[in-house]
Amino acid sequence: MVALMATLVLGAGAQEAPQKQRVPAYRGIIERVQPNGDTLRTYLRGDERKHWMMTEDGWLIQESKRGWLKYMKTNRKGEVVLSCRKAHNAEKRSKCENRWLEKHGMKKNL
Repeated sequence: MVALMATLVLGAGAQEAPQKQRVPAYRGIIERVQPNGDTLRTYLRGDERKHWMMTEDGWLIQESKRGWLKYMKTNRKGEVVLSCRKAHNAEKRSKCENRWLEKHGMKKNL
């Protein structure tokens, strides 16, 4: 009887948990508010394991510790890092910001 109970207990623990379903990110535009009150239209992409945020026109962005949405870039080691450049909607970008993006920014396919 003890052996039967041990088999039942051990057998129950050996069952595999069902695979978790991947949940895709919300596909619509999300309007985010920067700390200064400006708004930025963003997209989320990916699932619960791998995900990223980008501007409406595809530039990779991330939220800083202080709550600003900033552009991503690669450093000298080739690692993807947060830049010091605050993100803006395309119609509010300066010529200087557009030149910086073309040189340093990272773009993802929509």
